[in-house]
Amino acid sequence: MNVKNLQDNYPKLISYMETNGYSKNYVGSFKREIKKILAAADLKEWSCYTDVYLDYTETSQSPDYLRNKRTIIGAIEQFDVHGRYPDWRRRHKLFPRGSYPLLSQEFKSLIDTYCEEGKKRGKKHTTIYTESSNASTFFLSLQQKGIDSLDTVTEEAVLSVFASPDGIFLRSCSYKKNVTAVLKACIPYYPKACSRLLTFLPALRETRKNIQYLTSEEIKKIKNALNDYGNRLTLSDKAIGMLALYTGLRSCDIAGLTLDAIFWDRDLIHIRQQKTEKPLELPLTAVVGNAVYDYLTFERPYTESRYLFISQHKPYDRQKSGSIGNVAARIMKAAGIRQSKGDRKGFHIFRHHLATTLLGNGVPQPVISKTLGHSAPNSLESYLKADFPHLKKCSISIERFSVSKEVFSHE
Repeated sequence: MNVKNLQDNYPKLISYMETNGYSKNYVGSFKREIKKILAAADLKEWSCYTDVYLDYTETSQSPDYLRNKRTIIGAIEQFDVHGRYPDWRRRHKLFPRGSYPLLSQEFKSLIDTYCEEGKKRGKKHTTIYTESSNASTFFLSLQQKGIDSLDTVTEEAVLSVFASPDGIFLRSCSYKKNVTAVLKACIPYYPKACSRLLTFLPALRETRKNIQYLTSEEIKKIKNALNDYGNRLTLSDKAIGMLALYTGLRSCDIAGLTLDAIFWDRDLIHIRQQKTEKPLELPLTAVVGNAVYDYLTFERPYTESRYLFISQHKPYDRQKSGSIGNVAARIMKAAGIRQSKGDRKGFHIFRHHLATTLLGNGVPQPVISKTLGHSAPNSLESYLKADFPHLKKCSISIERFSVSKEVFSHE
């Protein structure tokens, strides 16, 4: 591995990062990594930057640690090999993501065919991505069993992907649906092979987990945390929390909000939803508007970015959906709720709360679906299970049945 170019030019990389506001600790991690590469390249007999990363996989299995190493080593490689400086709007990956790059040419061709067919049919980009990703992992599992062509796939191999030898299912019903969608779309191009594979897929019963919901006491604590100026929540956190609590917007839509999405003179929020790609108009209430105004006035850094919520440090990139999810966890912590393992902490629980509150107050279901931006009428079904005021009206009297007194004892 020739490191002469890195040896001669790495000070330019460090200077660029320091000038563009990268944190001292982050710049330090680059310095340490570069020094290690320069010192050990010959000794370790590395041939490329991938070998540098693989050396770490032999000493650590921590996903977070290895992810950080991939990012740093990938950025150094981009600078050394291509002369590119870090830009965190563009990921520097050493390895292609997902199962698709590892597939045989025939399996890849089938996935490519599905993607093209999905575009022709007008499927959403997210749907094509999810279905093709699940199908790719399905075919990769077959490939790992020594099967690399459609004609050699057996029913036994397909069933082994979905269930262990002792009959425990390893894959969900939604995973099977996504694989099925890919195979059905490709029947015109691979009629015999796809039809045969469809008959091999197991019959899975769709199950739904009980959905956790916010109690009235938890809502009270969340509101107190969002209005408490003495805690560690930033104005950005509070504005995001208010939006999630009072509008029910998805995390991806909050992350995608632009300055132009808020019409202050009309008290409206207007967006195009990322999940459904349909427009959505919501009222801008005073409590939400005030929180957003405080963030814009007192905390948001000056930048040309048109996104509403951006990072607090240079290069002031937009906050992504994952960052918005982290805000939800911080709000829960500040409120002192949902800190046990398995507790639901994401913003979708805020969306669930809005839906069940509207249902409990007698708001018609079509109005609620429109507020939440649902495109399918049955999307509201999961929220109905937490509509306790109306569910209680459906209860059946047990007066005709003899019940021991101890059943209703509070002791």
